[in-house]
Amino acid sequence: MKGKTHEIRTECTRCGTCCEKGGPALHLEDKPLVMAGRIHTRHLYTIRKGERVHDNVRGCLVPAVSDIIKIKGKRQSWECVFFQAGDKTCDIYEQRPQECRILKCWDTREIEATYQKTRLTRADLLADIAELWELIQLHEENCSHELISRAIQNLGGNAPRKASESIIAAVQYDQAIRRLVVEKGQVTDDMLDFLFGRPLTQTLKTAGCRIEKTDGKYQVAIGRLPPVGS
Repeated sequence: MKGKTHEIRTECTRCGTCCEKGGPALHLEDKPLVMAGRIHTRHLYTIRKGERVHDNVRGCLVPAVSDIIKIKGKRQSWECVFFQAGDKTCDIYEQRPQECRILKCWDTREIEATYQKTRLTRADLLADIAELWELIQLHEENCSHELISRAIQNLGGNAPRKASESIIAAVQYDQAIRRLVVEKGQVTDDMLDFLFGRPLTQTLKTAGCRIEKTDGKYQVAIGRLPPVGS
């Protein structure tokens, strides 16, 4: 008895699997979509330089070498915010980003070749908005993941208290600047993760650290550090 033959896929069947795994990262080719408002910044979030991120091609955690601007998921799900699971459609299909256009689940060579190239950054979109860009730069100076990583390493050194205070100060600055821009009416809450990245109270967890608040005071707790790919 002959074995069953399997048809080799050569085109997208719109099964929705890739959309369910998360929104794409944006590239310079996608800038016109954002500038024209076809992809609004409230639907985006930023993975900042130095933040640990899952590399879909290499299949491991790596520090981001620059901004990675991605389309958000739905609430607590990874599912792309533009994906409609009921009928497997995309709200912006005709204006979909580059990664969505070139991804072929049956042949990933093209997406692998372009995955880390020409990434869109916040500077590409916001550097001309002087006041807002200045706030973003101040946030980076006080809350960079390089600063956080160094402080976490020092928690086990000769000055753990100073390292802990540095982390707490960064968390408080992160929270304060988010409140400030909303209170001044410059942006809405749903744009904060694009402007300043995800809150440090969230991203610290992927760096093996968490912040606990007891009686109004912050404390730094160290957890298991996830491995980083080479």
